[in-house]
Amino acid sequence: MSQYPHPIIAREGWPFIAGAVMIALLINVYVSWLWAIPFWIIAVFVLQFFRDPPRNIPVLTNAILAPADGRIVAVEKLLDPYLERDAIKISVFMNVFNVHSNRSPVDGEVRDKWYSPGKFINADLPKASLNNERNALWIKTGHGADVTCVQVAGLIARRILCSAKTGDHLNRGQRFGFIRFGSRVDVYLPTNVKINVNIGDKVYATSSILAEFRK
Repeated sequence: MSQYPHPIIAREGWPFIAGAVMIALLINVYVSWLWAIPFWIIAVFVLQFFRDPPRNIPVLTNAILAPADGRIVAVEKLLDPYLERDAIKISVFMNVFNVHSNRSPVDGEVRDKWYSPGKFINADLPKASLNNERNALWIKTGHGADVTCVQVAGLIARRILCSAKTGDHLNRGQRFGFIRFGSRVDVYLPTNVKINVNIGDKVYATSSILAEFRK
């Protein structure tokens, strides 16, 4: 899988941004600038939603990085429903003002991929992890640890995008997907990791450390 460049604005948003700007411009030219103001505001909102800034990768080699920007809404020990093992789940909730580009939390090979259609309830709720539309990646690290990274659609989100395929190698911080308009990402980790976050913490994709593999 090729590395995705960082053009500041995510490629998934280009059609939406172009459409919003075109509508605002047409109303500005053919109606009036006053009528166009709400449409320019919408265009600015769409532009900020699809921003995709580059991020610095922490030098700590055993770090497990945040896969998304947002707020920590769950840190709990439970059963990983994909690999059927005891795990620690850390969930990051993204609101409409967060960057929605999703990035790999670890270096490793994508061993499997599962897509599950589902509902679109509020992604801030715990039941969203198993009831909502979702896409899961099983990533096997070089030292044999299993990490499951799950994109979960939300109340407004209606499209999960994932470019990673089985057999791909992902580098820490490498972009692998995008979720449009509010959602969450769940990460299932081995139970012996050191947790670095608490519920309510704000995290940023790639630059924030969720946990550490014990050496």
